[in-house]
Amino acid sequence: MDIKIRKANIDDAESLVEFNQEMAFETEGKRLDPETLAKGVNAVFTDGNKEFYVVAESEDGRIAGGLMIVLEWSDWRNAWFWWISSVYVRPEWRGKRVYSRLYEFVKKLASEQGNVHGFRLYVDLENERAQRVYEKLGMEASNYLLFGENLKK
Repeated sequence: MDIKIRKANIDDAESLVEFNQEMAFETEGKRLDPETLAKGVNAVFTDGNKEFYVVAESEDGRIAGGLMIVLEWSDWRNAWFWWISSVYVRPEWRGKRVYSRLYEFVKKLASEQGNVHGFRLYVDLENERAQRVYEKLGMEASNYLLFGENLKK
């Protein structure tokens, strides 16, 4: 079965909410508040200044995987960095190059836009499988550590 990669639309929101729930549980053992999550996903589609999603759609119309692009302006480079976030591929589609195809699509979009300096993402230190995938696609570990503080618990 083949897949089609495309920018997501509001009709994909339900799948993206499901993906975020599954990813949070698989990676951190967390159950996210469904109402807050649904509002957060839908905000991407209703506010044109926010991120955007890219999805992999199977021949039968089911969403096999997806990711979100978060925009970061770099004053140092006078260009954008696109952060790859919320990556999820349904278990039955893993190992079938779905993420690779999503990444290729994103790289093509960035190239067409012309003012994207590069891509960034964060990955759990223990998720060695994902790290190998990213390395195979040409990404390298950075020399930066990620710090953060949550204002809401």
